[in-house]
Amino acid sequence: MGEVEQHRDLDVTWNVMSLFVLNEHNADMPAEYREAMERNQVYSRLVTAAKARHGQEVVKRLYDALGEQIHHRQQKDPQQVVPAVLEQLGLEADLADAAWTDETDAAMRESHRDGIERVGQDVGTPVIAVDGVAFFGPVISPAPKGQQALDLWDGVVAAARYPGFFELKRSRTTGPVFDTVD
Repeated sequence: MGEVEQHRDLDVTWNVMSLFVLNEHNADMPAEYREAMERNQVYSRLVTAAKARHGQEVVKRLYDALGEQIHHRQQKDPQQVVPAVLEQLGLEADLADAAWTDETDAAMRESHRDGIERVGQDVGTPVIAVDGVAFFGPVISPAPKGQQALDLWDGVVAAARYPGFFELKRSRTTGPVFDTVD
């Protein structure tokens, strides 16, 4: 979306979706995965707190910075990731307080609920909504650039315009591929 936004006149709104909330009642989930989701909900709480304080303009920047630390730099300890990201973006250090409490949980759950009500329960993240139609995905690796990104976007828009389109999927053949970070 970041790539497409640069070339198309779009009004993009970023929201919070929580895999913890999505799966909290899933009794079949392995304990190790459940523990990881519980531990990592600090990130959705942080984004929710930052959005409440600074508005929509901080959400994508914060998601990108978190992704850089967690996925690119392989920093897995939230106690290190959260302060590093807040400093990197010049955000107030006290936003970290919300990451380890439930003070933003109601707002985070409301954002999550809004997305799930648009797309349905049988999904994961990301969720994208286009002209009132929501989908799970697209799940892409690596993220397309330039004309490829625009072509993919046009396909998503075309699918959203067809009332009977529900799903298009294939098995993953590779893990995530990220842009390199210095």
